[in-house]
Amino acid sequence: MIEEKWMKELNRYFEDLRIIEKCQQEARDHFAQFCEFIVEPAFETLEQALEPKGIKVRYDQRRKSSIHIQINFPDSKVDNFHYTIVLPPNSLELKLLLRTAGRKNKKSPLQERERPFMPEVRPEDVLKLGKEDIIIDIIQKLKEFNYAARTSPD
Repeated sequence: MIEEKWMKELNRYFEDLRIIEKCQQEARDHFAQFCEFIVEPAFETLEQALEPKGIKVRYDQRRKSSIHIQINFPDSKVDNFHYTIVLPPNSLELKLLLRTAGRKNKKSPLQERERPFMPEVRPEDVLKLGKEDIIIDIIQKLKEFNYAARTSPD
């Protein structure tokens, strides 16, 4: 009888591990869908809108755990602004991070910031976002960075 108890506990442990692995795989799959059907079209639309203004945009997906856009302003040979959505390692849900980085000018170091990605959006609602939501968030973060850079006393 005692043997049955520990055997049940051992089986429960392996079942819990299986559930964790399943949830992690689902989070990775959902992130891939989010990138392909929402974020990449948003990046493409933003790129098309910025091109006539001479603003160069590059974007890529990195290791299936992040997607990144870089915005370079006219006559600048250095990167100016980065916006990266990150799926943290071992995530069980789409509780994403946002990394932004930028340079105040050509010679200044890249200033980075990490925060929750759209904290007002619940993880289960991330796939319900539209490309416009992503574009608006990028513009807000870009404005926030540029306004702070242009009004900073240093």
